[in-house]
Amino acid sequence: MVAYPDAAQPLVDLEPKQPFFVGIDSDGCAFDTMEIKHKECFAPNIIKHWSLQAVSKYAREAAEFVNLYSKWRGINRWPALVMVFDLLRERPEVQARNVEPPMAEKIRAFIADDGFAKSNDGLTAYMKAHPDPELDLAWRWTNGVNDTVTDMVHGVPPYPYVRESLAFLADKADMIVVSATPLEALEREWKEHDIAQYVRVIAGQEMGKKQLHLQLAAGDKYPENRVLMIGDAPGDMKAAKANNALFYPINPGQEEASWKRFYDEAVHKFLAEEYAGAYEAQVIAEFEAMLPSVPPWKK
Repeated sequence: MVAYPDAAQPLVDLEPKQPFFVGIDSDGCAFDTMEIKHKECFAPNIIKHWSLQAVSKYAREAAEFVNLYSKWRGINRWPALVMVFDLLRERPEVQARNVEPPMAEKIRAFIADDGFAKSNDGLTAYMKAHPDPELDLAWRWTNGVNDTVTDMVHGVPPYPYVRESLAFLADKADMIVVSATPLEALEREWKEHDIAQYVRVIAGQEMGKKQLHLQLAAGDKYPENRVLMIGDAPGDMKAAKANNALFYPINPGQEEASWKRFYDEAVHKFLAEEYAGAYEAQVIAEFEAMLPSVPPWKK
């Protein structure tokens, strides 16, 4: 058995009750929370804690590109933060204002160390072994983000057709939440809108990466072509394919239409075991075309 955090035991213990399995991402997939979290919680705290007030416009543009409008959409907050700094450092407008974004060498070392989860708990453990003022600042930033999310993000319902899809699948598929969001926020959001009842496990960042969630929960417990991941980011697709699972994309900017297509069409193909092949390739091609790798200010 692959190594896994203690918190992931519910995934290991999950035994099939239904013939199919569906993993569902939360932020930006089931809930329209990506925009508010990144625009109102992440970006302001990046500007505040990393002293980017003089280039706040460009810091917001970089943060939104990385986290919302690029092929890196949905990546872990730590590599995303470093990528924002690197994009800012290249911009002539930032250089003209004599602002030097952090090199973030200590954060890069934390990211590169596979012995520590890229979560607040992981950072806490890493800081004990590698104390540094930069990491103290990183700790204040990540907690500032979480505090702002708790204060700001509530009352955001699931996208239309999410509840309907979950209810339809309730007696056909074992479902879990597969997310890199902290568990506390996930449980609060799924319970607030009364859809936690449809999933058997809510898996957040404390249980490891999404790929591990799927591996532990589904693994070889279900037949081929009966495991599906629903997500809105390339990382969701990567996690699915690493586990030989099928992938259904929720297209950024077209979330409601994506969920309607799932409810009207894709879920029925999945249950009929007709999803793999041409249909999956078509929806993935549409998805990938929407997420560029080059920011608009470089074009």
